[in-house]
Amino acid sequence: MGPEGPAEAEADAGWVAAPGAVAAVLTADCLPVVLAHQSGSAAAVAHAGWRGLAAGVLEETVAALGEPGALHAFLGPAIGPDAYAVGQEVRDAFARAAFEDLLAFQPSGEGWRANLYLLAANRLKRLGLRPDRISGGGFCTFTDTQRFYSHRRDAGITGRMASLVWLEPGTD
Repeated sequence: MGPEGPAEAEADAGWVAAPGAVAAVLTADCLPVVLAHQSGSAAAVAHAGWRGLAAGVLEETVAALGEPGALHAFLGPAIGPDAYAVGQEVRDAFARAAFEDLLAFQPSGEGWRANLYLLAANRLKRLGLRPDRISGGGFCTFTDTQRFYSHRRDAGITGRMASLVWLEPGTD
């Protein structure tokens, strides 16, 4: 979604800059990241699984909104760091981006446990978001069976959660 009006497309992120417009992503373990400009003039939501994070979905979304220092971010429910088992290829994808991202991986059996919240927060800070304007990241979709769908927990046969963002009319 851009400022020109409604657009229906499949993407890993969407943004709005007009009152009444809505952007949405669907997740079932991946991390939804909601971004809002402090002026209330624009907002976005991104689907930030490990592939999207590694490919730059947050960088592209922040660039679309502009003024990273004026943005607030909320990290929604996702698979938590104690449950997210990944292989070496995932760790390698982030090791190439920034050394501090390696702190988001802990050894586990034959692989690693990954912290999507830390990976996303690290990227947002590198983009210029103030740490005190990044919140959320406390709900695990895998372990909280009563509130959340989980692709991994439910062997891929599950629903999806929608994360929405919009601008209210009369707030610009």
